Amino acid sequence: MTVQPKRDSFVAAVYSLALSALILGPLFGSGYLLLRDAVSTPRSYLTDSALGLTDAAARAVPQDALIAALSTVVDGGLVVKALLFTALWLAGWGAARMVAVLLPSAGLGPQLVASTVMLWNPYVAERLLQGHWSLLAGYGALPWIVCAGIGVRRRIPGSWWALAAALAFAGLTPTGALLGLTTALVVVGSPGGQSPVLRRLSGVFALFLVVASPWLTATLLSDGAGAGSDPAGVAAFAARAEPGLGTLGSLAGLGGVWNSAAVPATRATLFAVVGTVLLLIVVLSGIPALWRRRRNPVIAALGLLALAAVLAPALGATPWGLDVGRWSVESFSGAGLLRDSQKWVALAAPFYALSAAAAVMWAQQRFPLPRPTWSIAAVVVTVLALPDLIWGVGGALKPVTYPQSWTTVSEQLRGESGDVAVLPAGMFRAFTYSGDAPVLDPAPRFLPLDVLQTGQLIVAGGAVGGEGTRAGQVEDLLLSGGGSAELAALGGGWVLVERDTPGQFDESSLRDLETVFADNDLALYRVPGDIAVHQASSISRAAVIIAHLAWVLMGIVALLSVGLHKNRIRLARRHQT
Repeated sequence: MTVQPKRDSFVAAVYSLALSALILGPLFGSGYLLLRDAVSTPRSYLTDSALGLTDAAARAVPQDALIAALSTVVDGGLVVKALLFTALWLAGWGAARMVAVLLPSAGLGPQLVASTVMLWNPYVAERLLQGHWSLLAGYGALPWIVCAGIGVRRRIPGSWWALAAALAFAGLTPTGALLGLTTALVVVGSPGGQSPVLRRLSGVFALFLVVASPWLTATLLSDGAGAGSDPAGVAAFAARAEPGLGTLGSLAGLGGVWNSAAVPATRATLFAVVGTVLLLIVVLSGIPALWRRRRNPVIAALGLLALAAVLAPALGATPWGLDVGRWSVESFSGAGLLRDSQKWVALAAPFYALSAAAAVMWAQQRFPLPRPTWSIAAVVVTVLALPDLIWGVGGALKPVTYPQSWTTVSEQLRGESGDVAVLPAGMFRAFTYSGDAPVLDPAPRFLPLDVLQTGQLIVAGGAVGGEGTRAGQVEDLLLSGGGSAELAALGGGWVLVERDTPGQFDESSLRDLETVFADNDLALYRVPGDIAVHQASSISRAAVIIAHLAWVLMGIVALLSVGLHKNRIRLARRHQT
């Protein structure tokens, strides 16, 4: 009785593995991911900024600390590639498992269609191009959270452990943790089930607090606690209408990322309309079949969640919605986490995958053609809707090789003290070796000391201010040609000049500094004199590290417990036979 489901699950896992490899292919070469917000380096360090304990927002917590820990034993570039590949693989495989749980009569074909829709869509493509690889970890966990949540509702042994593991993986970023929490609450909190709803919801919140503890603790203890985000970021990062589509149409097609440069070529032309129509044909064809199953509270809840995930960002991009967004970030600390509104459309993806599978099931029953016909057709249509996702989103995802000078500078700074200021000014770079797209400065992740960053972002509509107050003071000082004594008073012990990139730069600011290293790519200068100490207290660091350990241990223990539980079931079945 269990041979067929096991075979289907294995095939779905292999299929998702192959599809993920087809998407990420170029990244398997030697080198490092360096594209817009994505930065990987050979080694990173457990600095205050990696722990989220500076005056900038803790947006890269806990991912930076995890990579810093893992890169002590494994090359950091391999860690990032492995996590990204795992995220996509889990997204596809999880969608197939979700269909098997919610639509038990679905065969292998509908499951593979769900995997394709979950993986091959504009959301995945645009987030890859924007460099949001860690956000895709949260995305990949969503269908597994659905499956585990259903198990919790049915009181299936081991389901709480499975939910804990999925939430832990989603928690690689704050946004991923919130995506996971929302999905878990919707599934677990739906009416019905074999245990009290309040007890189930309390359990979900308890797991979330452990998952979110690294960035919640860092936010409470950091120098920037209570600092708000720039209201200008609400409009700058609002969902965007793609060619031929309104904002609502773009979001309904799982597109609409704020950055018009971070889209596949086909989404920058009127083919975006064709691609959206093709994807929606596959998805919407399953709505009638799911409507007949509306008494299943989880299916109904996922449908409502998908509707909200599309409509809310669309409303957020209206003048009224932008006003509400600006008021929110001005009034509430941490509301800036919500400003990139298109990222929340990820919550619609599980229902899209489920509906696509239901469409194939309906077509198989209605039209007497060979059973695989409709599954193959749905897969082909989904791929044709976004043909340039293949092989690194049209080759845009490709590894880069850092000049040797980066390693030399990093080794020079080991064991030293003081923060590093960087010139030219700004957060983003345009190196000759990094391709055409701007890239986030790799210095904060490459160097063993804290690198001062303002957090200011230059976007099409102007500048969006960051939270890095002291970094802003240091940058202003360097651009005005200030002296070394003032720089030392602000905690700047070093100045790194990245020569292979354009930007604002005042040579006079280097006149009193000692040259430590220089070549065509980088120049490192030491600031003389007594350097003011600006670092988190040992108590704050210990508290945040403990929170990170709690998150990691929860994930590891949960995974081991799921494995042990499945092994016990396997042994019990053998004894019965």
